[in-house]
Amino acid sequence: MSISWITVGTPLPSGPMRIAVSPLGVAAVDYNGGEGAAREPLCTDPAKIAAVTGRIGEYLGGRRRELGLPIDWSTSSGPHRTVLRTLLAEVPYGSTITYGELAARSGVFEDVSEPGLAARTVGQMMAANPFALLVPCHRVVAADGIGGFGGGRVGIEVKRWLLTLEGVLDPTLDWNGPG
Repeated sequence: MSISWITVGTPLPSGPMRIAVSPLGVAAVDYNGGEGAAREPLCTDPAKIAAVTGRIGEYLGGRRRELGLPIDWSTSSGPHRTVLRTLLAEVPYGSTITYGELAARSGVFEDVSEPGLAARTVGQMMAANPFALLVPCHRVVAADGIGGFGGGRVGIEVKRWLLTLEGVLDPTLDWNGPG
């Protein structure tokens, strides 16, 4: 399958994002927008570029609550896909869910008896979410706080920024989001 990339400038602490698109939709999202750019084919389809950049810009600008971009689910499978689809369907803009609650709602972990294993596994699944932002893994939090987010300190700042944008967290004095 043919995949090409679009770079989208963002106000996020991580900088620009890279979005992989295929004929079926968005195939991957990378918050580290500059890395690997020279090796990957660039998208030349004006309609795809306009849709991706426009909708992400509107979302990050506080003018859109759902991205509404098609997703190419072929890059995920099995339980991971089930958990991601559950997250997308059941956790709307401005709300959060814990790793354990998402594990329970997905139905994937019904036979897991070890305490905490399902929640930890969902945490690993969120870290490996190929559709970040489109499938809002930033809305999945720990039972006792914000939880983790890929990319270390910058990743946590991206998660805080997105949760602030959605009204889950109060803005801090240094928040650079939409008014």
